[in-house]
Amino acid sequence: MPATEIKIYREDDGTIPLRLWLGSLDRKSQERCLAALVILGNHGHDLRRPHVENLGEGIYELRVKSGRVNFRMLYAFQGREAIIVSHGFAKERDIPPKEIALAKERIAKFTADPERHTYQAEEEEE
Repeated sequence: MPATEIKIYREDDGTIPLRLWLGSLDRKSQERCLAALVILGNHGHDLRRPHVENLGEGIYELRVKSGRVNFRMLYAFQGREAIIVSHGFAKERDIPPKEIALAKERIAKFTADPERHTYQAEEEEE
């Protein structure tokens, strides 16, 4: 099975929530989160627990543990060919409903205007 494309959500103002969050983490945690994204891209729909969990209504969590901290990155599938990653956060107990609502909102914006809401790494190189 070919790799599934990972698309990173971009806000209307150009900020990239996932990048901002990753930038706030220590290096080891960043590396673990990025490695988990690679695994997600390589396995797509076939990736299961303990790596991912279906939260319902098309939203999934990518699960990462670094030390004693549990990190989550929320995402949705765009057909079988792509994954849209909304954002990440440190999980304490249950996933806060506001995080799921935020992911739903961002995925809806992405679906309405994918070009505007897709982060392109080349943007920084210009």
